[in-house]
Amino acid sequence: MKQRLQRIISCLLLCALLAGGTAPGAAARFEDVPASHPASEAIRRCVELGFFQGETESRFGVGHSITRAAFMVAAARLFGWDTTVKPDQPTYSDVPAGAWCYGAVEAAVAAGALTSESSVFRPDDAITREELAVLLVRALGYDTMAALVQDLPIPFRDVRTNPGYIAIAYDFGLVSGSTRTAFSPDQPAAREDVAVILMDLYDRLHAPAARSIGIASSVEGLPDLAGYEMVAVPAGKLMSAGAPSVAAVMNAQEALALREAIQQAGSKAFLYVSGGTTALNGDTEETAKALAEAVEKGGYDGLFLDLEKLHLIHQRAMTRLLRALKPALDGRPLYIMADAPARDGTTYDGYDYGLIGEIADCLVLRTCSYEGVAQEFPDAPIEPLEEAYYAFAELSGIVDGSKLALLVSTSGKLYLDRQDAGEVSREEIQTLLNAEDTRAYYSDRYACAYLTASRKIKETREVKAAVAWYLDERAIDARARLAGLFGAARLCIGDLNNLPVQTEQDG
Repeated sequence: MKQRLQRIISCLLLCALLAGGTAPGAAARFEDVPASHPASEAIRRCVELGFFQGETESRFGVGHSITRAAFMVAAARLFGWDTTVKPDQPTYSDVPAGAWCYGAVEAAVAAGALTSESSVFRPDDAITREELAVLLVRALGYDTMAALVQDLPIPFRDVRTNPGYIAIAYDFGLVSGSTRTAFSPDQPAAREDVAVILMDLYDRLHAPAARSIGIASSVEGLPDLAGYEMVAVPAGKLMSAGAPSVAAVMNAQEALALREAIQQAGSKAFLYVSGGTTALNGDTEETAKALAEAVEKGGYDGLFLDLEKLHLIHQRAMTRLLRALKPALDGRPLYIMADAPARDGTTYDGYDYGLIGEIADCLVLRTCSYEGVAQEFPDAPIEPLEEAYYAFAELSGIVDGSKLALLVSTSGKLYLDRQDAGEVSREEIQTLLNAEDTRAYYSDRYACAYLTASRKIKETREVKAAVAWYLDERAIDARARLAGLFGAARLCIGDLNNLPVQTEQDG
């Protein structure tokens, strides 16, 4: 698990330094690309990496368009697609097997970046801004997501087709408008703009591995913490009855042993303090003082505060507490857990996300899970990927991505005969997976694993149909990748003593 978390972003692409490209440093010789040009560095790197070359030895072609064929070759090199694929028949009538872009085009079809809905590809046409956005989003694997977000608002009034694809490319920061309210979807993409987009995407997909933080409840079963920058100890609960205080919710010796184990592993140990809306009822200064004292007396390196389900009426009190906490902690870092904006509009609006991003060292987003039965089947994915996407998109431009983290729950949800049977641990999920009649699946839409099985009830010896939803390692990878595309630098593992299982799905 640790090794996978360390490489989930950094190993997404192959680095394609292809033969035949312009020699390193050649971009500096393009007469139409002065050093002061805003795309100068991107053009230099794009040429050096062999994604595409200048129109001539001395001119790059600034302001000129790029053909669909040339863009497909560049995309194939960027994504490291296998360009030796040879279908029985060419997908497009105007890209025969002997065409120079044939391998790249067929590789794009195989990767799902192109479809075979049309019999022609139009290789010599200039690629439009809309076509570029669609192709990149499909290449990243967010075809389904595009359908889900197509009804969400975007600032462009001239987008009539493929709104979901353009929205995703825009939310990722890969494309921008030609004006504040226009995207100009039919306008050809300029060569220098393509270079900037390709290098931006290249850098995101080759970013350092997502830094991991997590919550651990016991020394027993604690995994190798190498690579974890912070681990929180859930040892306190904020109370406001009488004078504000931090009540112990873990045996003092257990908390001490866990804190020492974390620090000895080279990670920072934070005091995790939970609480509800009533925790904000006390005097703000006294509350901040109580939290800071609990951190100091416990020997912790920082505070991880989680006040759940705050509504608008609590926002002022939360804001006052945040402002008082930072000086009270006297330089120790502050992490805040908050319920994320939800796609269906059911939000807990007691969090001033911008202020949290300004004051706290990290904002950890807790996305909602789905519950319900659709067509007699429990449709209850854990923290669906679409909710993570929506939360990141909503906070883009409000909170710096480097301060954002996504909470990843490690427990699953069990249904017996379509009735909610509560949470299930890793061990319980593994037991179900080991049963002979179990079938394991993976939902691409939700990026969530689920299984179907039979479960015998001990008390009655009755056998019930079981369905369990859970996040496995593939689901963790999907969330880390999405977070990286939004520039978020961390994942927060909800229970390090109950790490997600690795499974092989049937479909």
